[in-house]
Amino acid sequence: MVAAYHEAELVALVDRVGEAVDRYRADEIDAFDVDRALFQYSRAAKELWKFCNDGQVELAAMVISERPPHDWWERGAPRERPRPAL
Repeated sequence: MVAAYHEAELVALVDRVGEAVDRYRADEIDAFDVDRALFQYSRAAKELWKFCNDGQVELAAMVISERPPHDWWERGAPRERPRPAL
């Protein structure tokens, strides 16, 4: 159950990166936007991996069946830093 969940969520994350690359190829976004998507993917995939592999598999399975976890893409979003006052 956990492995299937992990794979399904990972596919969703990879799809987000694919969408960014497709938009770049269509000249809708620039290379920096793709880089941000790759960075967010990396962070999100790490969080997903930790959830599925750190700790007890039984606990992860229980959480998945009772209330599926957060939006992993959003969990990978870079934190906004407060801008210093000028």
